[in-house]
Amino acid sequence: MKKICIVLWGLFLFHSCKPMYKTSDFNYETAPPAPDYSLTKDWVVLPKHFPEALKEVVGESKPKPADVFFIYPTMFVDKKNGAWNADYHLSSIRKDVIEKPAAFQASAWCEAANLYMPFYRQAHYRIFVEPYASKGQEAGLLAYQDIKRAFEYYLKNFNKEKPIIIAAHSQGSLHAKKLIQEYFDGKPLQKKLIAAYLIGVKVENSMFKEITELKKPDAVGGYLSWNTYRMKKLPKRYEEWYRGGVVTNPITWNTEKFTDKTKHLGVLYSDKKIYPQSLSVQLVDGMLWSSVPRVPKRFFLSFVKNYHFADINLFWADIQQNAVLRTNAWIKQNTL
Repeated sequence: MKKICIVLWGLFLFHSCKPMYKTSDFNYETAPPAPDYSLTKDWVVLPKHFPEALKEVVGESKPKPADVFFIYPTMFVDKKNGAWNADYHLSSIRKDVIEKPAAFQASAWCEAANLYMPFYRQAHYRIFVEPYASKGQEAGLLAYQDIKRAFEYYLKNFNKEKPIIIAAHSQGSLHAKKLIQEYFDGKPLQKKLIAAYLIGVKVENSMFKEITELKKPDAVGGYLSWNTYRMKKLPKRYEEWYRGGVVTNPITWNTEKFTDKTKHLGVLYSDKKIYPQSLSVQLVDGMLWSSVPRVPKRFFLSFVKNYHFADINLFWADIQQNAVLRTNAWIKQNTL
């Protein structure tokens, strides 16, 4: 059961009804201290700072010809903590980020690129929950300012003219969308973009001026997105949060409406093993439907409708292969 909880850390987060949270008015003066990205400790992962939990999945870090800047999803969900932004200095928060999104999500891009993953003062989950959301918008802005400063530090000190993958999930993808708009869309840096994997949020075709949806497995310079739900199920806020959004098929990497499990490369499960040919998918308006994955103890997943918590690790091996393919395609196009 402990192993299952590692992968399903978002289960109760997305299935609790009428959640009640301790809360307060947002105040910049009570926010946790800002990260100093010149310090290694303020990064979850750097190529020369590779946590053991990540090594257990992908082995040692080796130099790659490209970089990936990964922004992790909402981990700050404590209902008894009235703070609006996470204090990443706390050992409990640091441990969660390293053992969950770093190991089970960001790891998917490590075969293709050098991983850069900053800690940040992410906003509490209640910014997505009314009646709290309207009081906490500044918390989201504070979180983005950290991501922005981390990215600027990365560009100045680490990038060294390498092509870039932007990858993110959930709240991380909200910040990634802003990052793309501010630094890539119609800007000189756009030519260095391999792909933006904006997973777990709604992305509309009109969101960017020049950066477009990628519809081929080896296409580069654009973005991809999907939101996963169990087959034939729709969330209560489907109309508001999902309909009209871009849906990439993360098995075929195009807009193929249905793909059976024979083409699926594999789930990264809680035992840190890959389970190939585990699920089939179907694309509907703004939503990716998945069959119940064929993994150990799949019985528990048969009761879950919302697979948002597993948007990445359901397709971990597929993402790994695709990131390598796109990186090689970008390098080939830019060295002719």
